[in-house]
Amino acid sequence: MSDTDAPSPSAGHRTWWRAPLVASVLALPLVVLAHWLGPGPFRGALHCAVGLLVLAWVLPRRRSLRALRITAGVAAIGCALAPLAFLLLLGLAWGAWD
Repeated sequence: MSDTDAPSPSAGHRTWWRAPLVASVLALPLVVLAHWLGPGPFRGALHCAVGLLVLAWVLPRRRSLRALRITAGVAAIGCALAPLAFLLLLGLAWGAWD
């Protein structure tokens, strides 16, 4: 393989921003809503969600890191959904107590 066939190291993945953007659009409103409902016991999950979103944005813009970027975004959405899902299940259990 000659040097002209190899991709240049400075050539980044052109659509690197799609996965972090989708994750941010889905997770940030959930993080804000969960924080507004009461961040007390859920503070760790919210910090984890924000940290994973930051990780998805700051990873190097290489095609080889696309799967890690997508995984970080999906995990951020999961961490943002966890407090709200817990509150929903708690409300359902509390309502079924009667």
